[in-house]
Amino acid sequence: MQYSQKGQILLIVVLVMVTALTVGLAVAVRSVSNTKTSEDAASSEKAFSAAEAGIERSLTSDTSVSGSFSNNASYTTTIQTVNGLQFALNNGSAVLKDGSTDLWLSKYPGYTNQWTGTFTIYWGQSTDVCNSSEANNTEAALEILVFSGSLANPQLTRYDYDPCTARQLVNHFTFVNSNSYSIAGRTYRYSTPLITVTNGLFARIIPLYAPAYIASTNCGCQGGFPPQGTVIQAVGNSASTERKIVTYQYYPSVPSEILQYSLFVSQ
Repeated sequence: MQYSQKGQILLIVVLVMVTALTVGLAVAVRSVSNTKTSEDAASSEKAFSAAEAGIERSLTSDTSVSGSFSNNASYTTTIQTVNGLQFALNNGSAVLKDGSTDLWLSKYPGYTNQWTGTFTIYWGQSTDVCNSSEANNTEAALEILVFSGSLANPQLTRYDYDPCTARQLVNHFTFVNSNSYSIAGRTYRYSTPLITVTNGLFARIIPLYAPAYIASTNCGCQGGFPPQGTVIQAVGNSASTERKIVTYQYYPSVPSEILQYSLFVSQ
């Protein structure tokens, strides 16, 4: 009986030790995991801050840059000019209803190297719906203002397009049929006829009735479009963590005095 009790006590001691060891290991693993999570979070914040610093430096210097900090974080940036024969306007983001985006037809900032040729504007998605109630409408019409000629005597040509038959009967915009056009990785539903410009300055595209994704192409007969802006990508690193930031740097809005003056020029 005495030996049996000793065996039971030994078993209880072993079970207690195993339980204590299990709990201890669980606490240790949890502690290590929390420490690793905290370190990763700190590294992520350092990497993100480094990427932000890189963006700021590239915006200031207009060049690709790299650098490091005393906290062992570093950054590298690259700059890509947006130009060529086709691209999404507004860096691929939707242009707000009654907002605008500019297509540069000359070289910023001096309005030099004015472009001559034909271009097409694309917009709309297959899911867009035309509805008489603007609250439920998702299909945009476009107003396109093309400015050309000299700065001393700019000329304005206006184009209006609407894919919605019911609206077109009221606003008398030019009707356009739906199709499928793949531009810069996105599929668009509508396109304008070819728009011809001589000695272009810029074109302002305004979505009406609804926001719209907008893209542009040209025939290539006079070369690609002038630069439209730059895409800056910054990669920040800290320890084994990497964070990336991409921003689009627009050229400043076209001076209002040119726009206001041109509105009074005969069309």
